[in-house]
Amino acid sequence: QVQLVESGGGLVPAGGLLRLACAASGSTFGDYAIAWFREAPGQEREFVAALSLVGIHELYADSVQGRFDISRDNAKNTVLLRMNNLKREDTAVYYCAARRPDSIDAVSSSQSAYTYWGQGTQVTVSS
Repeated sequence: QVQLVESGGGLVPAGGLLRLACAASGSTFGDYAIAWFREAPGQEREFVAALSLVGIHELYADSVQGRFDISRDNAKNTVLLRMNNLKREDTAVYYCAARRPDSIDAVSSSQSAYTYWGQGTQVTVSS
């Protein structure tokens, strides 16, 4: 079992950047594939980015492709989401999620595939 805690959210102007972090504890972090999801007010939670077990494969939502970058540091038990050129529509609560995958290169954008979730961190992009 793994516990996840997000940090790094805040208020940023459109065009700005933020770096979110997700700290993992309680289990061997290298055994988990990870992802970021987000939930905007009045909307369903949606996929943002995912990374395979050893960081071989990345997957991004079309809306963030080219602007966001997901990475992991297994030695520090940390997942990062670098967000550049932020837009107002990026405003949401961002959640880190983890799962034990079937293979080392598997990635998934499905919420139901992920077993462990953090509490979320708020990102607000102003105009």
